[in-house]
Amino acid sequence: MIARLLPHPVLTATLVLVWLMLLNSLSLGGLLLGLILGVTVPLLTAAFWPERPRIRHPLKIIAYVLLVLWDIFVANIQIAYVVVFKTNKQLRSHFITIPLEIYSPEAITMLAGTITMTPGTVSSDLSADGRSLLVHCLDTDDPQGQVDGIKARYEARLKEIFE
Repeated sequence: MIARLLPHPVLTATLVLVWLMLLNSLSLGGLLLGLILGVTVPLLTAAFWPERPRIRHPLKIIAYVLLVLWDIFVANIQIAYVVVFKTNKQLRSHFITIPLEIYSPEAITMLAGTITMTPGTVSSDLSADGRSLLVHCLDTDDPQGQVDGIKARYEARLKEIFE
């Protein structure tokens, strides 16, 4: 019964929390509306989720989120430096291709989202076979180092979490 009412409990909890954060206040009415949304949206979208994502190590998600938040903080400082002190001619923009060792669509989506959320990099395209990701780097003097860094910091951790 509960599995039918809450087909995706993590999504339900996330929707309720996001709703409460958007309200920026805690009230009974806000909580009830968040619960209604948290239950209704997954029920209405369950047909689009034929399988639940398999998360092998859910506690490692916390470490991953903390790592990403730290990297976003550091990248903001680096990009602020680039914006303030470098001219357009001094920028070393590159498109890099990251060969993927992860297969899960959820892991690939999280990797692409992480890259895009980190200032200075944008996920641009996923190959048709899903085996490589095209990323634009605003300023790097070591494109291969960027590839290696993304694979080591993000992809390896996502592989542990999802596969």
